[in-house]
Amino acid sequence: MRALEAERQSLVSILSILRANGSATRLDLEREAHLGRAVVADRLATLSGFGLVEEGGTGRSIGGRAPRLVRFRAEAGRLLVANLDGSTIGIGLADLSGRLLIEHYEGIETNPAGHVLFDRLAALFQWALADSPAPLWGFALGVPGAVDFGAEAELAVPRFTTFPSWNEARLVERLALRFHASAFVRSAVQTATLGETTTLAPEQGAQMLFVHLGTSIEAGIVADGRLLRGAQGIAGQIGHVYAGNEHMLVCGCGNVGCLQTVAGCTAVAAEGRRAAEDGRSPALAATLARTGAVEIADIGTAARLGDPFSADLLAKAGQAIGTVLASLVNLLNPATLVVGGDLAETGDICLAAIREGVYRHAHPLASRDLTIARSRMGRSAGLVGAASIVARELFAPGFVEDWITTGTPLLHPRTIVSLAQSKRSVDGDS
Repeated sequence: MRALEAERQSLVSILSILRANGSATRLDLEREAHLGRAVVADRLATLSGFGLVEEGGTGRSIGGRAPRLVRFRAEAGRLLVANLDGSTIGIGLADLSGRLLIEHYEGIETNPAGHVLFDRLAALFQWALADSPAPLWGFALGVPGAVDFGAEAELAVPRFTTFPSWNEARLVERLALRFHASAFVRSAVQTATLGETTTLAPEQGAQMLFVHLGTSIEAGIVADGRLLRGAQGIAGQIGHVYAGNEHMLVCGCGNVGCLQTVAGCTAVAAEGRRAAEDGRSPALAATLARTGAVEIADIGTAARLGDPFSADLLAKAGQAIGTVLASLVNLLNPATLVVGGDLAETGDICLAAIREGVYRHAHPLASRDLTIARSRMGRSAGLVGAASIVARELFAPGFVEDWITTGTPLLHPRTIVSLAQSKRSVDGDS
């Protein structure tokens, strides 16, 4: 038993070093893993047999023959990812390093029924895998709103708090059974947050806030390099922070005066339409007459073209958001604050107002060195972050130890139990 445990630990150690560095010489592995030459040779033979590593290429010579390099074969498996954001669905295919190989986006009806979403996701996933030479190891979904993991997060299927019909349709369970792989579900803002960290310097990404400004307003929080999810996995729901205003609209959560009823895209677009109808904005009135609608992008365009109402509307939304974010800056003291989503893409007026709100209301020490910037990744952030989540979970030390001797996480006991539970759930609905 001890010999098997030692074998597992040494396999995990070598694989972790290669994943972190991409490649290493055998001597490097011996030094970093604190293992003898014979043990390293044996473990590399095992990992090579599983297709997880291969030897090739040469390292830097320090005299004599250049050493051979051993590299992690990220192409040994595939990861499927999807990100759902309002009326858009994005899917991707990644290798085991989390690098996206395929990226695809398309429109979908707002708040689709669970069975409709399953059919489309299944078709897109099948398309992405069609020419893949490697097996699927796992998939991740980034979904709007909060995700409730319940009391047993490791085995329980997460519940969608915003779209109960997806629970009723057994969306996650049916996808897991269709593709015979582990499912990982996070809120879309959490996947986007992790994606955004890949573009930042380590010291910037380790203490970071990402704020998604869409129909909902949500924040992803990274502290000391770790994504904070909270006790129920819903940390960052700042759209439901009270931002009292003269209208005091009722939010979908049941409360009144929530930030997203003031500054969410739906609220801003609705005010823009009212202005088009009552004559406060000739520019938006022309848009309404031409297209029959006023969208958040239309307001951004009108503001950039000099429409005073649109510019003022975006500035007020930005100031409301910045005032709320100032409290988060005081609480968390991030190095970087990144804003993304449709409202952030309207232009510089909203971003400038957010900056003004933060700098006016945050403590000077908390905001002195704070960087506030628009997302550089755009919609790719969610897919990149989702891929990183699957890769991290599959290779987490406590998880990889239980599948490393089989060469695939598909034979991990937790995966087997989870798929069995999914089958019982789906069969029970038949």
